[in-house]
Amino acid sequence: MSNIKIERLNHAIQEQISIILMREVKNEHLKFVTITGVETTTDLSFAKVYYTVLDDSKKGQTQEELEKASSFIRTKLAERIDIRHTPELKFIYDTSIAYGEHIEKIIDEIHHKKKD
Repeated sequence: MSNIKIERLNHAIQEQISIILMREVKNEHLKFVTITGVETTTDLSFAKVYYTVLDDSKKGQTQEELEKASSFIRTKLAERIDIRHTPELKFIYDTSIAYGEHIEKIIDEIHHKKKD
């Protein structure tokens, strides 16, 4: 499958999982999850779903809740996206935002030291 098709599929999966979490999952903890990206394997058997939460202290609990809800989310995803085999979902906490904030703080500290 071409990279363009996989990228389109990744975007569609990301969009649909976000909608499913917001509207159809009954667990209130999962309504505040933000899906930041999806990476699907070329054979469409697995999809890494990257997410973040507003409260970092709840990321462990959120991970467990997402794993419990993954079969429900996958079933709903299969109803919405027309592909032969819906990939198995693996939820991974996205650390890139926290990393970006950390780098930004370092840059700010360097600028403040130069001014002094």
